[in-house]
Amino acid sequence: MTPAIFLLVVFAISLGAGLLGSLLGLGGGIIVIPALTLLLHVDIRYAIGASIISVIATSSGAAATYVREHMTNLRVAMFLEVATTTGALTGAYVAGIISVRWLYIIFGIVMAYSALAMFRKRHQVSGPVPHDRLAERLNLHGDYFDEATKEHISYRVTHTPVGFGLMYVAGLVSGLLGIGSGALKVPAMDLAMHLPIKVSTATSNFMIGVTAAASAGIYFARGDINPFIAAPVATGVLGGAALGSHLLGRIRGSAIRVLFVLVLIWVSAEMLLKGVR
Repeated sequence: MTPAIFLLVVFAISLGAGLLGSLLGLGGGIIVIPALTLLLHVDIRYAIGASIISVIATSSGAAATYVREHMTNLRVAMFLEVATTTGALTGAYVAGIISVRWLYIIFGIVMAYSALAMFRKRHQVSGPVPHDRLAERLNLHGDYFDEATKEHISYRVTHTPVGFGLMYVAGLVSGLLGIGSGALKVPAMDLAMHLPIKVSTATSNFMIGVTAAASAGIYFARGDINPFIAAPVATGVLGGAALGSHLLGRIRGSAIRVLFVLVLIWVSAEMLLKGVR
């Protein structure tokens, strides 16, 4: 494959990754890393380095639109970002001493868990939300207008300490694997803290850029960011994220949940298989 064709293929893959990443709050890295490693045979450490850059690009391309449409809960994002940033710094350090095989296996396990958690909730009906004194004190509750259903939706945040702990783990995974940790952030906010799936996705998109930036410097200093790979990845992801941010409000939450599960199942199977081999 010539360098020009390689760049075009990477750009096309990244464009699709940015679109899915912004719709699902996953940051694009969840698609970019398997595509680069499994299809184009790029070393996983360079793939993770490029993914870190793509995660920042996804957040930049989608966050502004979601904030303007009031789907992003800024108070929740800023509160949880303390945990994810700390976890990201820990993960970036650990990534330099762990074997490549375990990077694949950990990636696959994380994706499988996220898919299972979201799949189990597909038929659940929302019930009364437990009172959370910390959420009340920090005024974390919110509301937004859903364009798909033409309804004004109000929601209450709960289990704030549990969400904070899960966000540290999400940040750890982000720094370790370069995936933006949206695969854990979205289920944590959706399942544990009872945020609507669209709010979880939009808030995750806002948070992933900050989390990735916390560990990007470590990857750059280690030499894991190759500009020849990272540049077309960031450009493609940014374009896809901008497109996805305009589509999220028009798609039903149930469709987003199904798409989330399907993407995670595919990625989990591919990465676990490669890790075992």
